[in-house]
Amino acid sequence: MWKGLISVDRWAAGSQAYFLTHLHADHTQGLTSTWNHGPIFCSRLTAKLFPFKFPNFRLSVLRILDVDCWHTLSLTSPSSGSETTVQVMAIDANHCPGGVMFLFRGEFGCLLNTGDFRWEKNCERSKLARKMLVDALKDDVVDVLYLDNTYCNPSYEFPSREVATQQVVDIINSYPEHDIVIGVDTLGKEDLLLHISKALNTKIWVWPERLQTMHLLGFHDNFTTKTSLTRVRAVPRYSFSIPTLEGLNAMRPTIGIIPSGLPWVRKPLEGDDKLFGSLLTSRYKRSKMGSNGGEEISKMDGNLGSVKRFHKYIYSVQYSNHSCYPELEEFIKLVQPTNMKGIVSRSPCYVDPCYYFGRLCGINQPSQMLPQHEKKEGRSCYTELEKKRKRVFGSLGVHLSRLRVWRRARRGIKLAENESSD
Repeated sequence: MWKGLISVDRWAAGSQAYFLTHLHADHTQGLTSTWNHGPIFCSRLTAKLFPFKFPNFRLSVLRILDVDCWHTLSLTSPSSGSETTVQVMAIDANHCPGGVMFLFRGEFGCLLNTGDFRWEKNCERSKLARKMLVDALKDDVVDVLYLDNTYCNPSYEFPSREVATQQVVDIINSYPEHDIVIGVDTLGKEDLLLHISKALNTKIWVWPERLQTMHLLGFHDNFTTKTSLTRVRAVPRYSFSIPTLEGLNAMRPTIGIIPSGLPWVRKPLEGDDKLFGSLLTSRYKRSKMGSNGGEEISKMDGNLGSVKRFHKYIYSVQYSNHSCYPELEEFIKLVQPTNMKGIVSRSPCYVDPCYYFGRLCGINQPSQMLPQHEKKEGRSCYTELEKKRKRVFGSLGVHLSRLRVWRRARRGIKLAENESSD
């Protein structure tokens, strides 16, 4: 992030202090249990989860940063060789357990790295994070914003996680005689699973490693590894596939749910739009009385369209732990950076955030959304990965392993001031 001084989610020798926003695999590429290049600064919860992610890791290199307070580091200036002071504050990123943003101040100016984050306008955690950030910045100008640009495209607009969670519950309730499988990662979406457990008054099955994570996070009563206790199972996302769902349905009626902001659906399944429609329609189009006594349409109205059935056994619900396009726009209006860079430097839908948001803070708009070699006529947000994917899955009209392809492409996040130097 600042060559020779600090690095964020970048694990190569040459920096004096390393910062980890969270423990998802695409932010720990290059970090191993034998790490010996320098101290790693992270949140308290990330430090607690560290041994599970990296067995036999030398925990003495970890430095805990509590949120909402400044921490001061004494480092050596790469330019002058003299001692220099760096201040850093960790701010809740509202992404996954332990996930934080980092705000830096030093001889390099003021830098903000969001890591992966969700900036929901009406979420209490985001409101607290907003207050932390505004209070910390005071009159400072953010010289460079390193932004989670995962969904930096106007086509990405999805509901709040509260709404998406209720959509998942409604799907489950509409299949009272079915088993339910939900594809999740090894970390993240715990709030979704907890809400489902409480709403249905049932435990949720998770695989043994996931149960261990849940216990580390303090969730002891809502999860089990005994399949006989529940019809709802949270399974590793990599094991979630059409053949798996078809195999399960050969033994017992089963519905699969993918909670993700990713555009999994190339073409939804046709001819069954009314499935559980009466239940969802009654919920999301319900009217209520406005403050003036008149009728006011619920803000949830219209979010029904974000639930897609793209296989007879599978639904996609736009539950995302990343900020969507309108949320990114609101965040940038608040921060008003002098410059900004996307932390997702390689993905099937990479967009330079300055292309869409540069106008908000006086940054010259790039002439193209993408590097020239990634542009494709007609569907400019897709790379060669998408061409290969289309050949393999075109006959199905759906694709369930996009996340794996996308995550692999996204590895190697570049945050250096001079990206070509590493």
